[in-house]
Amino acid sequence: MDETTKRLIQEVKKVIVGKDEVIARIWMAILARGHVLLEDVPGVGKTTMALAFARVLGLEVKRVQFTPDTMPSDIIGFSAFYQGNLQYQPGAVMTNLLLADEINRTSPKTQSALLEVMEERQVTIDGKTFALEPPFFVIATQNPVETAGTFPLPEAQMDRFMMRLSMGEVTREEEIAILETYCHADPIMELQQVITREELLA
Repeated sequence: MDETTKRLIQEVKKVIVGKDEVIARIWMAILARGHVLLEDVPGVGKTTMALAFARVLGLEVKRVQFTPDTMPSDIIGFSAFYQGNLQYQPGAVMTNLLLADEINRTSPKTQSALLEVMEERQVTIDGKTFALEPPFFVIATQNPVETAGTFPLPEAQMDRFMMRLSMGEVTREEEIAILETYCHADPIMELQQVITREELLA
């Protein structure tokens, strides 16, 4: 496990510069079956961090860009009649890693749709319960500075997150390294998987 952790951190560092401690803490939360809230200003790599973890863990990822008109059914799914039968149409949560981008930009009603799935890893639609296939975890992002058009996360929602992390500012040297990393191509596509789904569950 120590070797896997070293390889994972080294792989994520190919796209995230100077944030070794944040990488390690997110990995801790994943191993503990927890969810992570990345809270920081735009442009510091929050979304890139989540996508990098999806690549190195080899997991299915779905991204939801939360807006005021995002509906709960977009998140947890809905039931619809098909050939005379009521069938469940899966939402974005039916994945391994849910990237909830700008989670505080959606309404409290939509935010609350995540409460059951984050706590119990299941969704209930029209009285029927559908379990999520493990592993499942949420990496959510939010901008704590801009408040116009946002909805503060309620305590019940905050309680679902194991960690609340900040990416932090980058130094001048780190900015140069970031420019050198991304000037030719997106390095996230070159990341290698370091652990299988079965190993992660074990």
